[in-house]
Amino acid sequence: MIPQDTIVALATPSGAGAIAVIRVSGKDAIAICSPLFRSVSGKELDKQKSHTIHLGHIVDEERVLDEVLISIFKGTNSYTGEPTIEISCHGSIYIQQEIIQLLLRKGCRMADAGEFTLRAFLNGKLDLSQAEAVADLIASDSEASHQIAIQQMRGGFSNEIKKLRDELLNFASLIELELDFAEEDVEFADRTQFKDLVSRITKVLKRLIDSFAVGNVIKNGIPVAIVGEPNVGKSTLLNALLNEERAIVSEIAGTTRDTIEDEINIGGIGFRFIDTAGIRDTKDVVESIGIQKTFEKIEQAQVVIYLVDSSLLTVDGISDLKTEVGKIKNKYPQKPLIIVANKVDMLQKDKAENLTSEIDNIHLLSAKTGLGVEALQNKLLEFVNTGALRNNETIVTNTRHYDALLKALKEIQKVQYGLDTGLSGDLMAIDIRQALYHFGEITGEISSDDLLGNIFANFCIGK
Repeated sequence: MIPQDTIVALATPSGAGAIAVIRVSGKDAIAICSPLFRSVSGKELDKQKSHTIHLGHIVDEERVLDEVLISIFKGTNSYTGEPTIEISCHGSIYIQQEIIQLLLRKGCRMADAGEFTLRAFLNGKLDLSQAEAVADLIASDSEASHQIAIQQMRGGFSNEIKKLRDELLNFASLIELELDFAEEDVEFADRTQFKDLVSRITKVLKRLIDSFAVGNVIKNGIPVAIVGEPNVGKSTLLNALLNEERAIVSEIAGTTRDTIEDEINIGGIGFRFIDTAGIRDTKDVVESIGIQKTFEKIEQAQVVIYLVDSSLLTVDGISDLKTEVGKIKNKYPQKPLIIVANKVDMLQKDKAENLTSEIDNIHLLSAKTGLGVEALQNKLLEFVNTGALRNNETIVTNTRHYDALLKALKEIQKVQYGLDTGLSGDLMAIDIRQALYHFGEITGEISSDDLLGNIFANFCIGK
């Protein structure tokens, strides 16, 4: 059911600023706003052309609230697909509230979270995956996440799904038609072509499903835990990576008693670094809790940086390091582990060379001077397969889409089995319909009020 009422909301962030934009949308948007606007040219707002901007004043009876610019969008030629007014006023919180309250008194109601985009979906301006990409675009905080959101909002992902769905739907119709002529034993759907289509759909679905690993990383960032014994320079390394004094640095062992997190952008990818408490045996209750949290953060991290003090890496120290690294690798075999030797600015050249020969793939740096920090950042980027991103391929970032793709693949594999074993058309038709259903879930051709409510509830009000 497409809503018939007219909604209003602040489209810019709340708070004072140079300007604010108030958005009004619905069948009565222009009729409600027109009597409240006095154009400096004397023109009546409801008689102006669509996609024009007008200077004037918002008035409450004879009281002038503000000088504004009003943008008018008539008919379906707007973001929401319904008449829309956008009021650009001065950014005073008082002015914003006065205008919104005036509009509410004149017949508008406050928009729900994401309701403008929901109306765009209901009015056919966007499909569901494009609508979800709007939220991702607003939340994007790196070049990579922005690039993916833009591609999906422009229909890259949904177009690929729609094309597969249309082809599958065509064959489904032919198979359904065969069922009507079951007694005459005729085939309308060419089984060879159908096998080729199913094979192609399977290949595309697997590629999209595999892309989620990269997409999830790009969208949410990569958590990186910095671990090691106390006083090896973990907090100094965090500060060097962030290029700011984020963590307290002290020569006293055990200064960091809780985890400290912050995020930076490296090569267009977000990395969330977690400075943890030093791992050691201690009787200090508070420090023990911090150490316990360290292991919890290692569980959550996708990459672990194990930091050591290079000046302490004697023959025995190297042996102990290998033992500790072995314990972490045994406990977390799937997590990439980077061994980093800090404070190399205090080492003689021959000792530094000895470390690289004794310990495989050890990374040397000085968190204090910044030596080797950029090389460590580049090493972290190697854990992100950005090939698909560089080639402008479709990348799945949405968990709901990922789940629907997995279910669609399962049904397509059933169809493949049916073709290989000569299964009857009526049984194959059931699996095809299920696959089509899951395709439709992605683009919104199949949706429920609960699903839409859950999706758009995560949007900001005004979008």
